[in-house]
Amino acid sequence: MKILVLKPSSLGDVVQALPVLRLLKLHWPDSSIYWWVETTLAPLLEDDPDLSGTVLFERRRWARPSQWPQTWNSVRWLRSQSFDLVIDLQSLARSGAFAWLANGKLLIGLDDAREGASGFYDIAVPRGSFYTHAVDWYLKVLPVLDVPVHWNFTWMPERPKVSEAVKSRWARDGARWIVLQPGARWPNKRWPAASYAELVRLLAADHPEFRIVILGSQADRELGAVIAGVDPMRCLDSTGKISLPEMVEWIRLSELMIGNDTGPMHVAAAMGKPVVAIFGPTEPRRTGPYGQLSGVLQTNLPCVPCMKARCLWPNPLECLHAITPAAVLKRAEQVLNGRQTEYA
Repeated sequence: MKILVLKPSSLGDVVQALPVLRLLKLHWPDSSIYWWVETTLAPLLEDDPDLSGTVLFERRRWARPSQWPQTWNSVRWLRSQSFDLVIDLQSLARSGAFAWLANGKLLIGLDDAREGASGFYDIAVPRGSFYTHAVDWYLKVLPVLDVPVHWNFTWMPERPKVSEAVKSRWARDGARWIVLQPGARWPNKRWPAASYAELVRLLAADHPEFRIVILGSQADRELGAVIAGVDPMRCLDSTGKISLPEMVEWIRLSELMIGNDTGPMHVAAAMGKPVVAIFGPTEPRRTGPYGQLSGVLQTNLPCVPCMKARCLWPNPLECLHAITPAAVLKRAEQVLNGRQTEYA
């Protein structure tokens, strides 16, 4: 059995799709499974025990005619593999076309009406309802293939070498760590940096046993500096300084993640790490931390969730500003006191 899975982006989406990979491999242990993924996210899947390889997606090639010959070479390689099964979990026009061009014996995808990708599929799997969580929607492709759905697998296996490198470089003296993730792709998903800074003050006063690591990309450096500046001795600002695999292992070393609706939140949930997730315009029942919706903080303003990348509310970003650092600390204390994940 030879299988191609398409889920090129984003970080959180790829993480949420990994249970499909785990269950396919458990059901067909001798299968060869390949994953179509954006180049920037490929390190997440390097050395994955259930993958035979990755097929890199260069987003810029699709927009540049000069790069189309290289794209076609990738398509020709895929066609030569004679895949028995192609699964498109991205379900956009681009991924649907690429999945169809791979010319597998059976093509299955998600019935998502945004760009009409389902027209490429042999089988299109509906979401169920507006509130069906992304993880559960992805898993719906498996019963169609007579693949059992269960949770007897490790969602995010540890990378011992990366973990040891992180421990030797940063996590010293047996410290207990809380992770903060202040960035997000949409500006209106970002709880204010000043609120994170106040949260650091509250944590230092009430829970001096913890140290804080701030995660984020190069684009989050300014946020990291504002937050770490409150207590430089207690805070480790790693924004823009670590790789994607190192970020994953940092989350594994932590006892709690506090962050916005963004990819690292899904990494933490996949590991079963306690999560406090601050939500603004998005719907946590669809894309919240899987199995830990009780850790979500969200206001009940009439506009929430607007599902828009730009805030149009008369009082801009009120949905985030109304969530206080004290409320986040209280929820963090509740989560740390043993709240269990809902899927375990």
